[in-house]
Amino acid sequence: MRRALILALGTALAAGCATSGRTALSTERLTTIWREPTDLEQRDLFYGPGGAERAPKLDQPFEFLEVKPSGVNPGYDVKDASGQRWSVKLGVEARTEIVMSRIVWAVGYHQPFIYFVPQWTLTHEGKDSLQGRSRFRLEPPTHDKKGEWSWRKNPFLGTRELSGLFVLMVLFNNWDLKTPQNARYEVAENGSPAETWYMVRDLGASLGRSAWLTFGTKDDPEGFEAEPFIVGVEGNRVRFGFEGGWMEPQLHSSVTPADVRWICGLLARLTEKQWDDAFRAGGYSAAEAQRFIKRLREKVNEGLNLR
Repeated sequence: MRRALILALGTALAAGCATSGRTALSTERLTTIWREPTDLEQRDLFYGPGGAERAPKLDQPFEFLEVKPSGVNPGYDVKDASGQRWSVKLGVEARTEIVMSRIVWAVGYHQPFIYFVPQWTLTHEGKDSLQGRSRFRLEPPTHDKKGEWSWRKNPFLGTRELSGLFVLMVLFNNWDLKTPQNARYEVAENGSPAETWYMVRDLGASLGRSAWLTFGTKDDPEGFEAEPFIVGVEGNRVRFGFEGGWMEPQLHSSVTPADVRWICGLLARLTEKQWDDAFRAGGYSAAEAQRFIKRLREKVNEGLNLR
């Protein structure tokens, strides 16, 4: 009953911005959240948007700056030998966040420069300590974080690109959808004028089982395989088996079959090597990766055939 009431509220909230049609944005506005990936099949999903040249150099220790101020997973802010600043996340999300970020970037959405590091050395108060697997996110001075953005109040309401982004969250069972996970940046690289980038930046609560009004699981192949993707279509709105995103209930009533086919069409263009590279980038073995990839491809095919 409680979930039904929240979903009803979500439907009401979405009614004004989730009509059958889709809002068309100017190219200037659209590119702040999504750029058509004309090179999709050639994108390097091992190193991601930062490329090999920006990957952390592990032959020297990283100097402790401060404890990561927020989030469930522990972590630090550190700097490397060249003075570059990194946000480091430890724990289970170190793997899942890398994989999902690679796929989100592959289909055209902005993502930060992040890398999986299996082992590294931290220097703190003159002492070195060996750290385990971690997510390293580069914080370059050219990427100036200006704040957060809300799923319910943003420049993209009513667009297929915003709906497609939510479908990506559903495909990967990223159940922790809320404003603090979304970042807005001003980016000025290579002397170019600054551009605004909207991104879903924290993607680690993925690849497990979602849950309503509680925590789901992460990096959980059994839970991920068991959860249904599409459970029906009502009034040109898709109903998902996804139980996450309870803080943003309007999203559950905002997606059309055409939105699902569009984003699944982009995902279907990924090559076998790209899927493998995305999971290898997150430190997964081939056997671990194949379980997740098999289920993800099943979901993509289900979305392509939705009518």
